[in-house]
Formats: sequence, structure tokens, C-alpha cells
Amino acid sequence: MPRVLLATDADWIHEDVDAALAGDDIEVMRVREGVDVLPAVRELAPDLVVLDLQIGNMGGMATCMDLRLDESVGRLEHVQVLMLLDRDVDAFLANRSDADGWLVKPLDAFRLRRAATALLAGEPYHEGMVPSGSETSA
Repeated sequence: MPRVLLATDADWIHEDVDAALAGDDIEVMRVREGVDVLPAVRELAPDLVVLDLQIGNMGGMATCMDLRLDESVGRLEHVQVLMLLDRDVDAFLANRSDADGWLVKPLDAFRLRRAATALLAGEPYHEGMVPSGSETSA
């Protein structure tokens, strides 16, 4: 069963992601702060990390870069990252932090499920503006 780690301090985002993804086929876990993501990834070994762009003191971009840094030195296996963006232009930040995919809020269950399915299959998923040099899946 795939495991999804959600990092958000917004209860409504947790409710949306849980309603869209959690079930018999996917387990959704949550942390409320960006600084908690790396330890949770090490402990829980999720198949997908969903990062809210705005998370308290350490946002989604910094959190994704933290994961990628540990991956680059062999301290962590690659984990797929889906970033939840506030605006289309935030795709630049998601791309810059090496996220595997992104969605622009507001969220809906269909788009969340489609993005998660693509990323869990190892494919990128980009919605909204796509920086040059990136491929689009949406």
C-alpha cells in the first residue's frame, strides 16, 4: 500500500488531501511543520511527499530542497514530491526546488488523485505554468 506524507499546517488542506487520497489503497500521514518532514521521511519511508508551499517557518520549497540535499549525498533514497502552489507563477519555485510535480490551489479530489497516481508511477505531473525545459503532464 503506498504511503503519502502530507506537510501542511492548514487543516482544510489536510481534509482535502485525506478525502481525495486516503482509503484502502493509500495511507495518508501528516506533519504540521516543514522541519518535521525529513525525520518523518526517514522514519516512515513514504512513497510520496505532498508539500504545501506555505508551511510555517520552513516552507515547501526549503523542505523539498532539504530532501533533495540528503538524496544527493546518499543519505536518503529518492522520494517523489508533489508541491501545492498558491499561484501559477509559483511553478518556478517548485521547479527550482526539484519537485517532481505540482498543483495550483484551490484543490479538488480529481486533480489530487490524478497527480498522486502519476507521481506514484514515477512520472512527473505539472499543472499551470511550466518553466522552460520542463515537460507538462496536465
